[in-house]
Amino acid sequence: MSENNEQELSTGQDTFYYDNTTVRNFLIAATVFGVVGMTVGLLVALQFVWPEANFGLQYTTFGRVRPLHTNAVIFAFVGNGIFAGVYYSLQRLCKTRMFSDTLSKIHFWGWQIIILAAAITLPLGLTSGKEYAELEWPIDIAIALIWVVFGLNMFMTIIKRRERHLYVAIWFYIATFVTVAMLHIVNSIELPIDFMKSYSWYAGVQDALVQWWYGHNAVAFFLTTPYLGLMYYFIPKISGRPIYSYRLSIVHFWALIFIYIWAGPHHLLYNALPDWAQSLGVVFSVMLIAPSWGGMLNGLLTLRGAWDRVRESATLKFMVVAVTCYGMSTFEGPMMSLKSVNAIAHFTDWVVAHVHVGALGWNGFLTFAMLYYLIPKLYGTKLHSQKLANAHFWIGTLGIIFYALPMYWAGFTQSLMWKQFNPDGTLVYSNFLETVTQIIPMYALRAFSGVLYLAGVFIMVYNLIKTAKAGSLIREVKAEAAPLEKDYKPAESEHWHRKIFEWKPVRMLVFSLVLVAIGGAIEIIPTFLVKSNVPTISSVKPYTPLELNGRDIYVREGCYTCHSQMIRPFRSEVMRYDPNDLEYSKAGEYVYDHPFQWGSKRTGPDLHRIGGKYPDSWHFYHMLEPESMSPGSIMPPYPWLFEQTWDKDRLPAKIRAMQTLGVPYAEGYDNQALSDAESQAKGISDGLATEGLRVNPDTEIVALIAYLQRLGTDIKKSEEISNK
Repeated sequence: MSENNEQELSTGQDTFYYDNTTVRNFLIAATVFGVVGMTVGLLVALQFVWPEANFGLQYTTFGRVRPLHTNAVIFAFVGNGIFAGVYYSLQRLCKTRMFSDTLSKIHFWGWQIIILAAAITLPLGLTSGKEYAELEWPIDIAIALIWVVFGLNMFMTIIKRRERHLYVAIWFYIATFVTVAMLHIVNSIELPIDFMKSYSWYAGVQDALVQWWYGHNAVAFFLTTPYLGLMYYFIPKISGRPIYSYRLSIVHFWALIFIYIWAGPHHLLYNALPDWAQSLGVVFSVMLIAPSWGGMLNGLLTLRGAWDRVRESATLKFMVVAVTCYGMSTFEGPMMSLKSVNAIAHFTDWVVAHVHVGALGWNGFLTFAMLYYLIPKLYGTKLHSQKLANAHFWIGTLGIIFYALPMYWAGFTQSLMWKQFNPDGTLVYSNFLETVTQIIPMYALRAFSGVLYLAGVFIMVYNLIKTAKAGSLIREVKAEAAPLEKDYKPAESEHWHRKIFEWKPVRMLVFSLVLVAIGGAIEIIPTFLVKSNVPTISSVKPYTPLELNGRDIYVREGCYTCHSQMIRPFRSEVMRYDPNDLEYSKAGEYVYDHPFQWGSKRTGPDLHRIGGKYPDSWHFYHMLEPESMSPGSIMPPYPWLFEQTWDKDRLPAKIRAMQTLGVPYAEGYDNQALSDAESQAKGISDGLATEGLRVNPDTEIVALIAYLQRLGTDIKKSEEISNK
């Protein structure tokens, strides 16, 4: 028997080593991809002021790089930050090394490969067109597999722990794993056409509900719950004070994960979603403020009596602002879900401001705090410069302020201008472009804020590199702890929550999954089973093959990131977008839309009734040189649409896929589809020729025109809607 084994037996302690290498790797990845994602965000912001900032390339237009920006900051920057924090804290909370070094490596490299795949495919226009879930089906499968690797490694680490008590941070890690898995799998059900093309399994209203059930809860369970777990670990650790209230953490956790999952429909108020689903979203969104603020107060009150340390520590300053921004966002979200407020906020830059207070403040600042705390520990040295860290804090804070205030101003301006009427009942600003040009100075300030925030990040990168160079990586940390007692019997005085959940990780996992699944099931399943939720409109027909191809081009170019296809039942909107029939959008109009294209932001006007409003030549010139049709437009030109040909090879497969999804094309129509598409394309080309515009009928602009001219033409005010 070795000397070490003799000591372990004599003391009753196990000796083991914490893995710091994986933590270091995720921290480096978070930093690198943070710089990349934020730089792309600055490029996006600049295009609102100078549309030519896309450099004339199809790969850098707003519609393509905006999903790249959101995926980079959410899944690359924040995602890697989550994994770094979990791998560091979980080992110490469980008093054990991670279950498998091999799984840790597979997780790390698998996640980075997924990120690189996203960085390649999104600028190429390979997208599913679903917000925050744009990646195509092979990457979706890879995400699910790597997420399972992470979950297995995490949960087996919890199982082999030496600490009986599961600290509150671990509760949030468990809920994050099971809920994100559920959200991703349900939302990503799609029908592949080939290696990088698929259609969402859901259509129209159903797709919208599933998408925002996912979209809202991706914010909840990827950007919030794991970061709350990190908050519960790092604030006490850095401040040297215990968490303020154990009981409050219990209420915070269970109330939050149960209520959050119901709130997704508040993204679809006044839309074609059934009223009962909208109302559920509102009710639970308002309820959400209580547990959210409970968590915020638990974090801030932990620092009571430690404010001298906050003044001295840049790391704690970042933590305080992060938690404060979390509180601001979680107050504003429920407020914006009130229908009266949502009528003003939806589709405006107010939503953009709200999102970025959370992203820049809550996620960004908490990640920075974690980096400033962990890098010196991992490298066995002190932070290179507290002054630089403080400079980063103040520059970053100014960046948040210069982002939020102008975008709030822009959002209020947009909504007020959209709804303003003359005494005679006409719209004061009938030209949508007037509302765009009015707020360009606000967009310029937003771009300036990006420069500030990114400058702070570069200061941090320099500071951390100098810190790392001053020390050397401590790859493993020796630790000792007694093994978990297998026959432990709790005392009567033990808290009930510990006995029921905190000592039973499998029970906590199962109960968390059941709790979050309830809300999703109650909201989503009825829209599939109850026909009256999506009333049939007999005049609505499937897209022609050419229109289907044009729609794919529309999705590829990310047009939904600037344009909505949803006229809400407001006098101002029906007068602006459908002045002839005064008809708002109906649920039955979207039954063949895979995926739905309602959008979430109006930088340009709504397009749901654009069909027939302008001649084909108007759309031709508008895509070739937007300012020729709309002086002052900030939309970029799309010259490649006039050179590239629309997709003929996959057209039969697309028709068969749509038939599988329930679109009523005639049997065998896939054999006729190409001929019909070419005939319609020739008709559009010939029509343009009569106006002196020579265009090849095989070019993508022809297919896109076909799609745009179809939008909103299936329904007229006088037509009957039947509840079949």
